[in-house]
Amino acid sequence: MASLWVLAALLGSLGQVARNAMQSSLTRQIGTVGATQVRFLFGLPFAVLFLALVTLTTREPIPIPNLTSLGFTFAGALAQIAATGLMLVVMKSQSFAVTTAWLKTEPVIVALAAALILRDPISLPVLAAILIATAGVMLMSVKPGTAGWQLGRPALTGLLAGGLFGASAIGFRGGIVHLDSGGFLIRATSTLALSLLIQTATLLIWMAAFNRRALAASFSVWRSSLLAGFLGALASQFWFLGFALTSAANVRTLALVEVIFATAVSRYGFKQPVSRRQILGMAVIVLGVGLLLRLQP
Repeated sequence: MASLWVLAALLGSLGQVARNAMQSSLTRQIGTVGATQVRFLFGLPFAVLFLALVTLTTREPIPIPNLTSLGFTFAGALAQIAATGLMLVVMKSQSFAVTTAWLKTEPVIVALAAALILRDPISLPVLAAILIATAGVMLMSVKPGTAGWQLGRPALTGLLAGGLFGASAIGFRGGIVHLDSGGFLIRATSTLALSLLIQTATLLIWMAAFNRRALAASFSVWRSSLLAGFLGALASQFWFLGFALTSAANVRTLALVEVIFATAVSRYGFKQPVSRRQILGMAVIVLGVGLLLRLQP
């Protein structure tokens, strides 16, 4: 089982980088809201297909979520919607690799929120890890030839998106483990389908009321939208399998390899320059976040 969750996390990272790259391109065509809903609306049919295949293969019934499981899944679904939208906003003004690096600070945001809201103690080593990761973000934000730290709205938006992605991981993990029955495969897949159903319904209602143009635009580029939806559902399937097998912290720690994948996509796919300073900043972020998670009980 140990090697299985590692493989799931690595495949989820690859799928997510591909999905994010596709959504970044769609943002320029149909806007932020339209590109946000693509991963959910066009991903739902594939999640249902995955669920059908799992039930046929395992012959297990689909577990019915209780109130606790439903609450965790609902919270995770809404957090992921907000995080995806903020991520796409940042990608409009920042490179693909830099945006991904900011998102990978999500464990730091979660740790700080737990200390402030839940009064969880922070030891000196944990504080040092947080400072290291923060220094990495600041290093990436410095522009040569300018005075002071350029830690403005894009960086803060990216950090907020990272925190919301962390909250969604906790919500989805909670939704899976609180199901009353089923093996890890059926619990992960059914939770994925439920979360995408919640997200699709939420965004369809909102867009039908406030942004019908973006909704129509997503269907006008249905081929690209369908591919983004498939990549999103596939990546999420592996993430949810990882959450079913081990803690969200373990999965998200290994997911830091996504920064390396995103740097390659940014450099060779989007032809966006990646400076040595940015690479160093990403390395410092990875060091700080990895140290923080290693220190967690």
